[in-house]
Amino acid sequence: MSTTVTSPETPDSEALYVPAPETMAAVMARSERPPRPSAWSSSLTFGWRAMLKIKHVPEQLFDVTAFPIIMTLMFTYLFGGALAGSTGEYLQFFLPGVMVTSVVMITMYTGTGLNTDIEKGVFDRFRTLPVWRPSALVGMIFGDVLRYILAATTIVLLGLALGFRPGGGFTGVLGGIGLLVVFSFAFSWIWTMFGLLMRSEKSVMSVSMMVLFPLTFLSNVFVNPSTMPGWLQAFVTVNPITQLVAAVRSVMAGAWDWSAITWTLVASGVLVAVFGTLTMRLYNRK
Repeated sequence: MSTTVTSPETPDSEALYVPAPETMAAVMARSERPPRPSAWSSSLTFGWRAMLKIKHVPEQLFDVTAFPIIMTLMFTYLFGGALAGSTGEYLQFFLPGVMVTSVVMITMYTGTGLNTDIEKGVFDRFRTLPVWRPSALVGMIFGDVLRYILAATTIVLLGLALGFRPGGGFTGVLGGIGLLVVFSFAFSWIWTMFGLLMRSEKSVMSVSMMVLFPLTFLSNVFVNPSTMPGWLQAFVTVNPITQLVAAVRSVMAGAWDWSAITWTLVASGVLVAVFGTLTMRLYNRK
């Protein structure tokens, strides 16, 4: 129940509303606080935020569609005849490698996106939320996993149209993409750390390109390492991208190279353990 109080100086249209004591008690009564979201649910929520950013700015999909297509067409028809005698034979060798190159290079946008959000003050607001603190970073990388899958799928579909025929069939293609996504998720933590360390988005991108270009081009992506000088073969052999390409190539061909696959999975775990830990320490101190 409530009452309306009027005074001689107050017109009826401006009568003061005075709630009844029972109404005030119901409004002011303490209710049970909602449960704290789990680490998994909060990470998925931030991952959904990352995907919504793509929805509102679809130009972000350019690097996962146009860039892989350009890379595949350019290198296949530019070097295929010279290196393998025909573009068809070269495509069988080259397509798994260019898929790895395209997706791994896309991982650097994780660091640039994080740096942009930090500069805009977005992460200052995230840190005040009652959620698992790493969920903002983990969710951001979860969202980028969709970009990795889109890029890999685009290259495979283009390769099939050009004549690529994976010996491992549909299962081999799925296995190769899955292995690539696992490694790319782990590799993204390196750029997440740089996104926290660097002062600007351009700095993050410059450092990322300085690391990525030697790793991707000085590998077994474009040619067989046996044709390289001995001193270069030594670097190519220990290059993590070389092992990843060998693993993905073998899975898609249906002849699984368990040595390269195991090396890739172990390296992924080490990357998450090392750079994930360093990233969280920087995030808590920043």
